[in-house]
Amino acid sequence: MVMQLIAVAVIIVTVYLLIKKYETRMVLIGAGLLLCILSLSPLDALTAFSERMVSSSLIQAICSSMGFAYVMKYTKCDMHLVHVLSKVMTRLGFFLIPATVVVTYFINIAIPSAAGCAAAVGATLIPLLIAARIHPAIAGGAVLCGTIGSMLSPGMSHNAFVANMANMEVVDLIARHSPYSLMAGGIAAVSLAVVALVKKEFKMASVTGDASSSSAQATPEAVRPNYLYATAPFIPLILLVLPFFETFSTFKLSVPAAMLIGAIYALLITLTNPAQITKEFFKGMGNAYGDVLGIIIAAAVFAAGLKASGLIDAFINFLTHSPEFARWGGTLGPFLMGIITGSGDAAAFAFNETVTPHAAQFGYEIPDMGMAAALSGALGRTMSPLAGAAIVCAGLANINPMEIAKRTAPGMIIGVIAVALFML
Repeated sequence: MVMQLIAVAVIIVTVYLLIKKYETRMVLIGAGLLLCILSLSPLDALTAFSERMVSSSLIQAICSSMGFAYVMKYTKCDMHLVHVLSKVMTRLGFFLIPATVVVTYFINIAIPSAAGCAAAVGATLIPLLIAARIHPAIAGGAVLCGTIGSMLSPGMSHNAFVANMANMEVVDLIARHSPYSLMAGGIAAVSLAVVALVKKEFKMASVTGDASSSSAQATPEAVRPNYLYATAPFIPLILLVLPFFETFSTFKLSVPAAMLIGAIYALLITLTNPAQITKEFFKGMGNAYGDVLGIIIAAAVFAAGLKASGLIDAFINFLTHSPEFARWGGTLGPFLMGIITGSGDAAAFAFNETVTPHAAQFGYEIPDMGMAAALSGALGRTMSPLAGAAIVCAGLANINPMEIAKRTAPGMIIGVIAVALFML
C-alpha cells in the first residue's frame, strides 16, 4: 500500500511537470525509473526501454510515414493540395466554417502532424475565412478542429501502436474505428458552426479577390496550384485502401512500401533532385524515431514503473470489479491530460501501455479501448490553448490561443462523451 501511495504521488508530480512544459520524454523516463528503483526492480525500467526501442512494426509505420511527410513538405505538394481545395471553397459563405473543418480533416489524413497540417492549411484557409468576415477565432478554430483527421492516417503513431498490441493490420484497425473518428469530426464541424451562429461571429459574405490576395501573400510559394502535385499526398492512402475493394483484394502493401511509392511518385512528377528527396525522406525517418517513438519508449518506461509499484495491478483489479469506470477512465483521463498539457499522446500511450492490454477483463476489446483513449487525447488537445496546432492557428489568425480554445471546447466535450458512450 505504501508503494502504491508513493506511485500516486509520483503521478501527481509527473502531471505537474508536464503541465509546466518540461521535456515529456525526460519526465516520463525519470518518473518510471524512480518508481522501479523504489520498488527494488530497477532493471524493469531498462528492460522496458530496450524492448520498446526495437518494436519493428511501430518503427516501420511511424518512421516511413514521417519520411513521406518530409518529402511532401520539401516538394510543396502539401501546399498545392491546400490551394486546390481552397479554390473550391471561395464562395461558400457561412458554410466555409464546416467546410474548412472537413477539408482540414481530410488533409490531416495525408499530413498527419497536427501542427504541420495547421500551418499548411491555415496559411491559406484562415485568411480566406477572415476575408469572408468570419471572426478570426472561428477561422482558427475551424482549422484546429480539423486536425483530429490524423486518426484515420496509417502513419499516426497510435494506430500503429494499438494495431501492434491487438495483432492487427493498421488498415484493419483504421477501418474499425473510422465511423467513430468521422463522428468526432462531424461533431466538431457542426458544433463550431453552431458556436459561430450563437455568438454571431459571421457575416455570410462571399469571398472576394481580397481573400485570394491575402491567402496568396500568406503562402507566396504556391500561388498557382498544380493539380498533379496535389494528388501526391494521397497516393499512399489510396494504395493502402485498395485491398478493401474486391477487384484489388490481392494487392496488399505494407505501410513503408506505400510511403516509399508515394515518395517516388512525388519525385517523378516534381522532377526534384533524387539525392535531396532521399535526404529528406531519411531525415523525416530519423526525426520520427526521436520525437514520436521517443515518447512511446518513455511511456513504456513510465508504465514499467507503475507496474513495479503495484499500482497498475490494483487499478486493473478495481476496474475488473467496477467495469463501468473503464469507459470513463479510458476517455476522460487522456482527454483531460490533453487539455492540461496540450498533447494527449503521453497520457494515451501510458494508458494503452498499462491498462488496454487487459481490456477483455473489463468487457471491452483492445482495438476499441486503445483507440478510444487515443481519440479522446486528440479531442482534449484540440481544445487546449497550449497545443502546438492551436498556437499555430492563433498566430495565423493574429489572436490569443485561449479565444480559439473557448470556441472549440463545446464540440470536443460533446465528442469525448460520444466516444465514451458509443465506442466503448
